[in-house]
Amino acid sequence: MNITIQDTVKSAESQDVISSDIKNNIRWFNENLHVEENFDVVYRVITIGGRQACFYFIDGFCKDELMQKLLQYFYSLTPEDMPESAYEMCKQYMPYVEVDMQDNKNQILQFILSGVLALFIDGYDRCLLIDSRTYPARNVTEPEKDKTMRGSKDGFVETLVFNTALIRRRIRDTNLCMKMMNAGAASKTDIVVCYMDGRVDPLFLEKIVRRIESIHVDALTMSQESLAECLYDRKWYNPFPKFKYTERPDTASAQVLEGDIVVLVDNSPQAMIIPTSIFDIVEEADDYYFPPITGTYLRLSRLLIALMTYFVTPTFLLFMMYPEWIPEGLTFIRVKETVNVPIVYQFLMLELAIDGLRLAAVNTPNMLSTPLSIMAALVLGEFSVKSGWFNAEVMLYMAFVAVANYTQSNYELGYALKFMRMLTLITTAVFGIYGYAAGVIFCVIAVVSNKTVSNKSYIYPLIPFRPRALCKRLFRMRMAGANDGKSKSL
Repeated sequence: MNITIQDTVKSAESQDVISSDIKNNIRWFNENLHVEENFDVVYRVITIGGRQACFYFIDGFCKDELMQKLLQYFYSLTPEDMPESAYEMCKQYMPYVEVDMQDNKNQILQFILSGVLALFIDGYDRCLLIDSRTYPARNVTEPEKDKTMRGSKDGFVETLVFNTALIRRRIRDTNLCMKMMNAGAASKTDIVVCYMDGRVDPLFLEKIVRRIESIHVDALTMSQESLAECLYDRKWYNPFPKFKYTERPDTASAQVLEGDIVVLVDNSPQAMIIPTSIFDIVEEADDYYFPPITGTYLRLSRLLIALMTYFVTPTFLLFMMYPEWIPEGLTFIRVKETVNVPIVYQFLMLELAIDGLRLAAVNTPNMLSTPLSIMAALVLGEFSVKSGWFNAEVMLYMAFVAVANYTQSNYELGYALKFMRMLTLITTAVFGIYGYAAGVIFCVIAVVSNKTVSNKSYIYPLIPFRPRALCKRLFRMRMAGANDGKSKSL
């Protein structure tokens, strides 16, 4: 019985291995690549040193100049020049740097579909893989979302190799590791796990690698978001973000040096940073491109504005419900005009209207964005108040909230605060002061109970309380060792 099982295994393995007879290989790959139906799958049969050879590649992924030079070299070989084995051909005779060998048919198929040139030579039992691919890519210009007043002006793009090179350019350390993986039965999307050996938590790293390897989906259609949903499948109803995304190589490099893990996904211009706390999410690159006192001011002002975007409208609604609670010096905040529509309905309608304007701005052609913005400002800003639908005070506070949301670079955090703000508005309108308190308590519980991918506290170092770590999170400190006398030259 054991002999039968071993024979079966060997037979299955032999079916996955290419043959030294090139005709069998051509027949199998032509059938599986559907070369007759796919116009962009190119194969060509040539003669190299008196032996029949065939190469496969995807049109648009290979460099034409390199292909021309390789063909010239292959045509110049004579039978006396041909080595006996594929190993010698790969290591000694191939005039290119990135060359490898493979004998597994399925692996060769994946390499071909990824853009690698596959060369089969009659009599060789292994395929020569020439990595001459080039992907369509845009320039590494500054990202539209993660702009800074100072600092570098390059950003991640959709090409994975470019993104890894941008990080390598900043961290020239042998401990920087980039582990290549893939996920998706159909897409086979390339994923790179970037970390610093010796600084990263090895148990957490092993956990992330194991989770990526255990992903069983057809495709990562939405790149980073699809991967995030596969990595974190708990408490989806909690809107506060579990991951931090950045399009800036300097931000990703800084997080790697701090011991975090950066995950890069092919076809995505963003890097996923894990694990992430609420303090990581509100940090920005400008905090470190300015002197400590300026960076501290920017950080604290951003935190304060984020809290104001949540509290301003529910607190105003509460004061309008209990005008006797308004302090003597703030009586001017009362609504002067007649309230035709309940204030809570005005706030909720404007919350939806602001999102409608955002969607309209995204889908509006650039040549029409300016005139349409002017029309929207005139119609919604002036005539909506004159028509009696909205009060001027409500429009003012919602305008502040809409503008203040853009002080945060993280979209998910902005929408999380928006959902909590709308919930607090509703509970305040229904239950008064008790509803206001319940809404605030629910928001605090949502933040505190949220967990990172590593199952650590979402508000560390506040819980568990670490005074020195919390101080570093709130205040921009001077760079360690800046004037310690150890380095005298720049």
